[in-house]
Amino acid sequence: MKPGARKPAALSRALAALIALAVIIALGVVPAARRLWAGASSGLEGVEGIAVQRLARRDFVRWVPAEGNLRAARSTTLSVPRGSEEASRVAWVAADGSRVRSGEEVMRFDDSDLRKNLAEAESDLTSARFKSEKSAVESLAKIAQLERELRLARTEVANASRFQKKDAMVFSRQAIIESDIDQQLARERERHAAGAREIQETEGRAGTAVLAVDLRKAEFKIRRARAGLAALSLKAPHDGVLILKRDWRGNPTRIGDSVWSGQPVAEIPELAVMEAEVFVLEADAGGLASGKPARIEVESLPGSAFAARLARVDTIAKPRLRGSPVQYFGVTLRLARTDPRVMKPGQRVRAWLRLDERRQALLLPRQALFARDRGTIAYRLRADHRGFEPVAVTLGPAGLGTVVVETGLAPGDLVALRDPTRTAAGAGAAAAAASASAAHPPRAGGAARGEVAQ
Repeated sequence: MKPGARKPAALSRALAALIALAVIIALGVVPAARRLWAGASSGLEGVEGIAVQRLARRDFVRWVPAEGNLRAARSTTLSVPRGSEEASRVAWVAADGSRVRSGEEVMRFDDSDLRKNLAEAESDLTSARFKSEKSAVESLAKIAQLERELRLARTEVANASRFQKKDAMVFSRQAIIESDIDQQLARERERHAAGAREIQETEGRAGTAVLAVDLRKAEFKIRRARAGLAALSLKAPHDGVLILKRDWRGNPTRIGDSVWSGQPVAEIPELAVMEAEVFVLEADAGGLASGKPARIEVESLPGSAFAARLARVDTIAKPRLRGSPVQYFGVTLRLARTDPRVMKPGQRVRAWLRLDERRQALLLPRQALFARDRGTIAYRLRADHRGFEPVAVTLGPAGLGTVVVETGLAPGDLVALRDPTRTAAGAGAAAAAASASAAHPPRAGGAARGEVAQ
C-alpha cells in the first residue's frame, strides 16, 4: 500500500474521534442546560456556582394540621335514679350507638336489692312501732306507781302534822323529838316521790322522741325503696343517639355491672349541632386563638370539607398517651354547619387550622437562613455581582419550608441558597440533608406540621 493512502484513513479516525467527543460533550451539556432552564423558570439562578433565588412578594398562609373526633355541642346525661345507698345491677341496656326516640327505655335495673331493702325497712318500722308502744306502756306504769307513792307520802305528811307530839306535859322529850323526825321524813318522802315522778315523765318523753326518730328513719327507707322500685328504668328525654359511658378501662356499661345512685351511665347528644375536638402539636401551637378559621374533613367521607372556627383552646399542653413526652393543645372547633346524615359523635376527623396569613409578604426558603451569634442572617449578592454579603434579617411567621422576612431584605434581592463561605463538598452534604428533611417533614399524628399556600 502506498504511503499516501494512509492519510485518508488517519483523517477518518480523527474525524470519528472528534464526533465522539462532541457527542460526549453534548450529553453532558444538554442536561445542564435543562437544569439551568428549569432553575430559571422557578426563580432560581446560579452565581459563581452557588444557587440563588430572587426575592418576590407573595401571599403567605400557614395551615396547621390536627386530628380528633366529633362530639355533640350539647348532650343530656342519664344517671342512675337516686333512692338507694347500695349498688344496683344493670339488668338490660340498649346497644351503644343506637338511635333512640323520646320516651324510649334505654336501661333497666335489677329490683331484687330494692325489694330486699323495702322488706327490711318495713320490718324496722314494725319493730320501732312495737318498741314505741312498749316504752309508752312502761313509762305510764312507772308514772302511775310513782303517783301512788306521792299520794302515800302526802298522807304520811298530813298524819304526822295532825298527830304531832308537842305537849311536854303529856309526852316525853324523846317522843316529841321522834315525832319531829317522823314529820321531816314524811316531807322528804313527798319531795322524793314528786321528783321521781318528774324524772320518769322526762325520761318517758325522751324515750318516745328516740323511738320517733327510729320510726321516721324506717319510713324514710321505705319511701326511698319504693321510689327506687318506681324508677327501675331510664328513658330517653329526647331523640338522639345513645352513647354509653366508659370506665377507666374504656369498657361501656354492660349487663350485670354494679352502678351507684346518681352515677352517670350514658348520654344522649343532640345531633343538630356538632363540634370537633382536635389536638395540635405543641410545636405548631403558635398563633392558636379563638376565632381563627379552620376546615375539617370526616375520615369516613373522603373529600368532604366543612368550614369551622376555633371556639376554645386549652391553656396548657398535655400528652395524649400516658408516658408519651409529646405534648398537644386541645382545641374545640365550632362547625359552620352540621350534616346529621354523615356526622355522628366519635367519628374521626382531620382538621387544618389557618393560624397566620400575610398578603404580599416577602418569603425566603429556610435553607437560605443561617444562625449566628448575633442572630439570623442571609447572604445577599452584592450590587457588583462580586461575591455575597451577610445581612441580618428579622423573621415573621414560618411555614414548612418558607419564612416571612420582616426586615433586612427587599424584593428583587438575590439570596444564596447555601452558605457561600463553605466549601462545595460541605455545601453539597448540607443541601442533601436539607433536601431529605424537606422530603420527610415531622408529623403530628400522621399529618404534616405546616403548609404555605402561595
